[in-house]
Amino acid sequence: MTQFIVEWIARGGYLGIALLMALENIVPPIPSEVIMGLGGMAVARGRMQLGWLILAGTVGTVAGNYFWYWVGRRFGYQGLRPFVARWGRWLTVEWEDVERITRFFHDRGGWVVFVFRFMPTFRTMVSLPAGMSAMPRWRFLIATAGGSAIWNTILAGAGLYLDQRFEELDRYVGPAAVALTVAIVLFYIYRVVTWQPREQRD
Repeated sequence: MTQFIVEWIARGGYLGIALLMALENIVPPIPSEVIMGLGGMAVARGRMQLGWLILAGTVGTVAGNYFWYWVGRRFGYQGLRPFVARWGRWLTVEWEDVERITRFFHDRGGWVVFVFRFMPTFRTMVSLPAGMSAMPRWRFLIATAGGSAIWNTILAGAGLYLDQRFEELDRYVGPAAVALTVAIVLFYIYRVVTWQPREQRD
């Protein structure tokens, strides 16, 4: 099963990796850990080159994050509120989430953009307050690209290591990868179906 998934990833090529990583940062629930991890396995099997894989993944990550930076900069802090109110269900984001991370961003400074590229949560949504606070575009792009390149290298390296050392466990890894992806998709659907604005819950 793992071989089939890796072949499917490799068949899409580097453009496919970039598109998947961009979508991962715009619309959940495809996790970067799965995309780059399977890409690393494709490298181990001679289907992709590690350097190009990391470059493609980083370009996609920057593109996806820049979308949210542009949204934040285009609409501003208060201007973003109707957008979140309208599309929050599909993004599984509440206005309180935006307020919380915006306060944290202003308290900690621009280095948060770089550091949050390694965080399992708010890795993408930190781009919103960066845009809303009018962080210089060049600084945002450099921080995003630098942090994303390191994170993608770690993920791809993990996939490469896993494939080289534990290929005999293929019959276990494949079903586990499928089960994880299905679980993430189901969780996202659950979040969309059950999500309510805070004012409706109070």
